[in-house]
Formats: sequence, C-alpha cells, structure tokens
Amino acid sequence: MSDTIAAVATGGSVSAIGIVRISGDDALTAADNVFRAASGVELKDAENRRMYYGELLDTDGGLIDLCLCTVSRSPASYTGEDTVEFHCHGSPVVLSEVMRVLHKHSIRQAKAGEYTKRAFLNGRMDLTQVEAVIDLIESETPAAARNAAGQLRGAIGIKMNAVYDMLLDVIAHFHAVIDYPDEDIDEFKMQNYMTTLIDTEIELRRMLETHERSRVLRDGIPTAIIGRTNTGKSSLLNALLGYDRAIVTDIAGTTRDTIEEKLLAGNVLLRLIDTAGLRKTDETIEKLGVERTFAALSTAGLVILVLDGSEPLRDDDFSALRSIPQGIPIIAAVNKSDLPPALKYFQLDSLGVKWRRISALSGEGLDFLVAEISKLFPEFDASPSGELLTNTRQADAISVAADSLRLAAVALADGVTPDAVLTDIEAALASIGEVTGKSMREDIISRIFDRFCVGK
Repeated sequence: MSDTIAAVATGGSVSAIGIVRISGDDALTAADNVFRAASGVELKDAENRRMYYGELLDTDGGLIDLCLCTVSRSPASYTGEDTVEFHCHGSPVVLSEVMRVLHKHSIRQAKAGEYTKRAFLNGRMDLTQVEAVIDLIESETPAAARNAAGQLRGAIGIKMNAVYDMLLDVIAHFHAVIDYPDEDIDEFKMQNYMTTLIDTEIELRRMLETHERSRVLRDGIPTAIIGRTNTGKSSLLNALLGYDRAIVTDIAGTTRDTIEEKLLAGNVLLRLIDTAGLRKTDETIEKLGVERTFAALSTAGLVILVLDGSEPLRDDDFSALRSIPQGIPIIAAVNKSDLPPALKYFQLDSLGVKWRRISALSGEGLDFLVAEISKLFPEFDASPSGELLTNTRQADAISVAADSLRLAAVALADGVTPDAVLTDIEAALASIGEVTGKSMREDIISRIFDRFCVGK
C-alpha cells in the first residue's frame, strides 16, 4: 500500500488528549510539513518511539496547537508501515484542523479499520489477533478484556499454527505417497498419521468446548426477572441499573413486554430481562406479555424470582416458581424489606431456594443480592488469558476442521486410498487457515473489518 492515510484515533468528544495517526510511505514527509520540533530535529531523523515536543502548523505557518509527536518506522510499527502520531489537546476543533491540513498535503482519510487491516496484510498480526482488537475495544467486563488481550498476544493463533503445521507435514508426506505409489508406508508411520489426526481433532474439540462459556462472557448471562404482578420486578431492574429504565406504577400488569439491559455483578455480566407479571388474564396484550415471559424463561441462564415480603406467599408465587425450567439457577429477591415482613422464609428454605431480603425502593440489600448472584457462577472468578474461543466465525471454521479430521481418521482406519484421506485433511487445513488468515477470502476479510471504527 503506497498511499498514506490519517485519522483521529481517539473519540469525537472533548477530552484532555486527542491523537491523530498517520501511516504509509509518506507519513514522515507529511508530518514534517506540519510539525516543528522545539529541538529543531526533523521527523525523518527522529528516534523511534521517542516523544518530541513542538508546534503543529497550518499551510500558512499559523499555529494550530502545541503537541507531542512520536515516530514508529516500518516494519516495527502497528501497521508495519512508517507511522506518526500527534498527541494534541483533545478539542474536536483542533483535531479537525490537523486533519484538514494533512488532507491539503495529499494525505487521505483512513477508512474504518484500515490501520488494523494494514497490520494484517503486512504480517504484523493474524486474523485471530485482528478480531481480538475489536473484542478488546468492545469488552464489557474485566474478564472479557483479559481474554481479548490474551488473544491479541496470540493465544489462539499459536495453537492454530501448531495444528496447521502438523497437518501440513502429513499432507506433504501423503502427496509424496500419491506421486510415488510404488513406495510402501510401513505400519509405524501409518499409526503416526492416525495419532496426529486424532490428537489434532481432540485439541480442536477442546477449544470448541470453551466457546459457549466465552459467549456468555461476552454477551452476558440471560437473567429473567420474574414474579407475579406488583412484586416490584421493574423497580428491582431500575434499582440495579441505577436509573429508571422501566415504567413503574401501582397498576397491576404495567409491564407488557420484556425489557433487556446489562449489569456487571461482580465478575459476572448479566443480561437482565424484565418480564410481565405472571398471572391468569383475559386481556389480550397482557397475555402476550406473559407468553414472552415464558419465552424468556426457556432461554434463561439465571432466574431472579421477585417476591413481596410484606405478604404471605400466594398461589401465583408458587406457580411462578414451578414455571422455571429444571437446572436453571434461581435466587429469590424478597422485596419490600422496608415494610413489616409477612412472608415465611422457611418455606423458601424447604424448597431449596436461595433468597435475599431487599428493598428496591431504598436499595437496601441490593449489594448482598448481587454478591449472592456472583457466587452462583464461580467459574467467572477465574481470569481467562486468551484461551476462551469468543468468535463465532472462528468456532464455525474450527468445527468444520474437526469434522474433516474425524472423517480422515475413519478413512485411514478403513484403509481407503491416500488421495481420499488427503481430501479430508486438506479440507481441515483450509478451515484452520480461515481462522488465522492463511487461507484468505475477501468476503471474510470485509466482514471482519466492518466491525471496526475509524482510527483503528
């Protein structure tokens, strides 16, 4: 790529620092046109990764800003090209002026994700690291950020490359066998091939097993807040979020549809789903809301059953409890602790339901409720370091590769001809190549970079 690009690499709002990044063959020349170092050093002679203080000037020599500048030369830069960054004061007006002046020096605006795309095309990172960049930017929990950082360091790519190289060795030998059919493969070598196919399939299956946990880590545990009408489900949602997301009234059946919001409970990301109150009704819209409540229950990974602590348990409370599918963790939030208690807690204990007294009105007990929820998912206390497979595209390709290796192993055990075995191994190799980018399809590349923002 010979053209040189530039973009604001920080957000569009007012901030203390704003960064403009330039990358390409003419990056140093363009930067020298607009920057004057206080030390008198020209950027073409500047040391790599050293900060220089100086002035940013427009085409008429007028001062735009006093800033810091750093240079990273090819190939040891993020993009693999000569790169310059101006660290300016974070005024959107200042950053816009810097970009305007650079455009006058024939530097074009970078497209979304173009810096990272250049890093990939220049061999600075593979596709697993590319996708880790956007996962890290979009991470909503410390655990998700740590996992993405581990993948950015190459945790997935290293495993994939090891599998790729092993299969490449097998393919090379099989091609030799096909090209020289008079050569015999002794039983010892055949067993080695079988062991390689089985071991690599096992490794791929093991990686696939982490995908479901990683999906929850990224998207959150679907958490259905259920209960009969007027127990305070919407009030609890608002209290947990810290703002009024759901409409709350004294009229039973106010919530007619499900409402979703995310909440970090300790290290656990919850996707809270406020649902319509469970009760028998002939009102058409409310019946639809109840149906959606049952739909939310069918896909829930956690249920918060909201009970009115100021009243004894009712039949509708027991009905709500019975509606929860087996195997889903449950915690009862006994609401209205600010009122005289009437609910018999031993009834919940006898049913094996964990409970916490809360007041959605005053916030009393919410910390204990969140802490109890966090205890239900101890696996999220572990800090992943990149070993969790978070990307569905990668998981799909690995699944295809594992299936192809299983077919190859079966074919090898059945004594089919080497070319038939080779077909399945090559299919596995191609799928693994799609994970890292060794087998590159333009539609895959375009889909990946569609997620990126300008400046990254």
